[in-house]
Amino acid sequence: MMGKIVLFIGASATGKDSIKRRLIKENKFAFKEMIMSTTRPIRTGEVEGREYYFKTIDEMLDLERKGKIIEKRMYNTVHGPWYYFTTASSIDLEKYNYIGSNTLEGLDQFVKFYGDENIISLLITLDDGIRLQRALDREKREENPKYQELCRRFLADSIDFSKENIRKRHITSIINNDDDLDNTIEEVEKVLKLNL
Repeated sequence: MMGKIVLFIGASATGKDSIKRRLIKENKFAFKEMIMSTTRPIRTGEVEGREYYFKTIDEMLDLERKGKIIEKRMYNTVHGPWYYFTTASSIDLEKYNYIGSNTLEGLDQFVKFYGDENIISLLITLDDGIRLQRALDREKREENPKYQELCRRFLADSIDFSKENIRKRHITSIINNDDDLDNTIEEVEKVLKLNL
């Protein structure tokens, strides 16, 4: 039986990574974490191979030439282009179930590559005011805060995660994270038990 990929989809600062880390830590579902790569600079407190694999643009282009990239997206930031991508060599669905975070466009590429039946997509939502405050609090902790980029990303998310864009995709479940994290995790676990 082939494994599944659980993808948390949502705007920035909705809590996707907090939910994912908690599920991995509690290990009820024996997931392997799917770690993406990025060309953006490493943030304070991040560790190579834990949050992301940090690559140069040349390294990314080499992987692309070798046909090893499943999905890739580029953000035109105020600091120049930042790429996020997932490599096929990091996933073995013959052996494992995986868990990761992505975008709606990334979801499209995963479905194209692995088929809809192998993807469990969970859209995490959060009140915009709470989300903006979380993003601001996180950015303040940075050695060199990038407030312009935070604002750009927040505004871009309102377009990327519009109701119209969400309706175009098969989303397994939409889970609101306005409440406390324990309740959100409980809701996520219910969906996973039904779909794994």
